[in-house]
Amino acid sequence: MAITLKDKMKNLSPERRKQIEVRTAELIKEQMTLQQLRRARKLTQVRMAKTLGITQDSVSRLEKRSDLLLSTLRKTVQAMGGKLSLVAEFPDRPPVTLSGIAEDESTSKPAGRKGAHAGSMGRHSSIIAARG
Repeated sequence: MAITLKDKMKNLSPERRKQIEVRTAELIKEQMTLQQLRRARKLTQVRMAKTLGITQDSVSRLEKRSDLLLSTLRKTVQAMGGKLSLVAEFPDRPPVTLSGIAEDESTSKPAGRKGAHAGSMGRHSSIIAARG
């Protein structure tokens, strides 16, 4: 017979259940959709639209997208008063904050060759898939 989470939690001490509840709440706070983040910052879609120079409907559609260009995500986070950081996590090492990817294009363009293919990787590497 399978043991349910409810049954498992019943068998834990009240102290352990409290620890689990506190950690669960912490984890939930760490993950937000763009809409939840905007609301937590007490911003309306109309105000975001004005800051970004787009329509309110565009903000609504942006919040529903599951994948965005990093430049779009960066601008959106900046419009909320924040700064975007991108962290890569691996099982065999501590997390690494990637530099030059989530930064403003005017400050992160490398000085170098400007051939026909020089920008092609940048375009593809600036796509992020947000899966929720």
